[in-house]
Amino acid sequence: MAEQGQIRVVTPGDRTAGPFTPGMDRQQAVATENMWSGCVRTEAGMQSGWHHHGEYETTIYVVTGALRMEFGPGGSTTVAAGPGDFVYVPKGEVHRESNPSADPADLIVVRAGRGESTINVDGPRQA
Repeated sequence: MAEQGQIRVVTPGDRTAGPFTPGMDRQQAVATENMWSGCVRTEAGMQSGWHHHGEYETTIYVVTGALRMEFGPGGSTTVAAGPGDFVYVPKGEVHRESNPSADPADLIVVRAGRGESTINVDGPRQA
């Protein structure tokens, strides 16, 4: 966990493995008591496991590739995003991500909140 009150640079070599969800390669850049930030890489055609981010609100910036996110009752709602797009995920929203493109997707993720930042679950929420 990063010490608050210090400005610092986190290089790619400084990143550590982030919380695990099947299908996603998360790298943690900075984690404090109230925030988590890092990078996520998903391979072409990948689909993650269902998960949520507890008490964290999440903003995702798509650098390369594509992001498709399923959520809502039974996973019935989807959004799609591409390079340059931001995606907002409210706290506690169960979802799964996929990369429908032919290329890897690189994402920048920032979460604000407290507690465990990633909670894997067996499936989407039900109605």
